[in-house]
Amino acid sequence: MTYVITQPCVGVKNASCVDVCPVDCIHADDDDEQFFINPQECIDCGACEAACPVNAIFEEGSVPRRWKPFIQLNAEYFLKQRQAKKKRK
Repeated sequence: MTYVITQPCVGVKNASCVDVCPVDCIHADDDDEQFFINPQECIDCGACEAACPVNAIFEEGSVPRRWKPFIQLNAEYFLKQRQAKKKRK
């Protein structure tokens, strides 16, 4: 299972998780309010979870109920990125 970035990251967007990710699967554009983990690239190492200063990152199966929508939000973010790339080609 992948890791998911949830509500506490919104508006904070601390890049500590990006710095420790061994596969560079955490992304965001300058305009995004939070970072997102690409579920297809994440290797489930957990390094990001330990590095997050606001405790926003959870293993997908451990995301608190109130933040479950962030699982889909993370996945949709990368789906939209792929679709945008296809349109540019």
